[in-house]
Amino acid sequence: MNGNVLVVHGGGPTAVINSSLYGVIEEAKALGLDKVYAAMGGSQAILKEDFFDLLQVPEDRLKLLLETPATAIGSSRYALEQEDYDAMPAIFQKYNIKYVLLNGGNGTMDTCGKIYAACKSSGVTVAGIPKTIDNDIAITDHTPGYGSAARYIAATTAEVGVDVKSLPIHVCVIEAMGRNAGWITAASALARKKPGDAPHLIYLPERPFNEEEFLEDVKKLYDEKGGVVVVASEGLKGADGQPIVPPIFKAGRATYYGDVSAHLANLVIQKLGIKARSEKPGICGRASIAWQSPVDRDEAVIAGREALKAAVEGQGGVMVGFIRDETEDGSYKVHVERIPIEQVMMYERTVPAEYINERGNDVTEAFTRWCKPLIGPELRDFIDFHEEREKIEKK
Repeated sequence: MNGNVLVVHGGGPTAVINSSLYGVIEEAKALGLDKVYAAMGGSQAILKEDFFDLLQVPEDRLKLLLETPATAIGSSRYALEQEDYDAMPAIFQKYNIKYVLLNGGNGTMDTCGKIYAACKSSGVTVAGIPKTIDNDIAITDHTPGYGSAARYIAATTAEVGVDVKSLPIHVCVIEAMGRNAGWITAASALARKKPGDAPHLIYLPERPFNEEEFLEDVKKLYDEKGGVVVVASEGLKGADGQPIVPPIFKAGRATYYGDVSAHLANLVIQKLGIKARSEKPGICGRASIAWQSPVDRDEAVIAGREALKAAVEGQGGVMVGFIRDETEDGSYKVHVERIPIEQVMMYERTVPAEYINERGNDVTEAFTRWCKPLIGPELRDFIDFHEEREKIEKK
């Protein structure tokens, strides 16, 4: 098949964005496309014509994409202007690029829609591949990148929970990424194997943060357990809608928050007189290949392949999405749909009310049922000899 495809990465990386790239490459080979160009450094690379044909790379090296963190071709948050979009059709024609695929989140899908509009009359087909650890793209059940971030926060919370339980003298506050959507924070609930396991409190940005209730809950749990694990979103806001910790810096859509976990730990220390500490995994959670979800990785590959299929079939202006199927036995099953790009451009999907408990300090069982299949294999179990002794003594 004559013609080339260009892949562009936008925004923050994930643990599986390279898996989607691998899916594009494999589908391009199957379709017999001439070249798979990568924009080396995001959307700005289009204007610089900084392209690299990935088909030149040996297959044994390409397979490393499935286990490579971040983005192997680079990304950016470059703000395109209308004149930039207008210049693109000529650049694509120069390199015989007939298909353009943009892999990213809400902002990148907005860019995808604008490039699609600019290329409508040029014979170039443009489609989107969803990507974001925040899981906040509309319509699709979930996004590639989220399952791995969810697995990381669940595993990390479980490990911290064991540590705090073994030396129950303080409160540990873990801060999870997610400005306005608490999907990652909520996934920490999957750390629990049995009642009483960490996390003991979960706070999402979808609910106003109540400092008085937070301190009440922490004090009650501390008196009961001695050690408490809290997971809180970086984007927590008060009843007035303002962040509980003012942003340090804002640039466009990017907001750099102060340490919410440190703020909450300080509250515990100052107002309750209880020892507390904060942990902020930050980008560790989106870069971790050690905790990559195989379900997430496999679906990311599918997303890349399906986006190229849509483009080659002439269906531009769409984003590949995953729709969950109802099954008789409750097992996990999804199918792919092509979602009109205008339905996902800059729309933000937050955690629905039915996934948050009444007090706003935990998630519901409905959320854990929804999320559990996405993180892949069951998290490992740990041994506690206090529990083992209790079991033996009860016999």
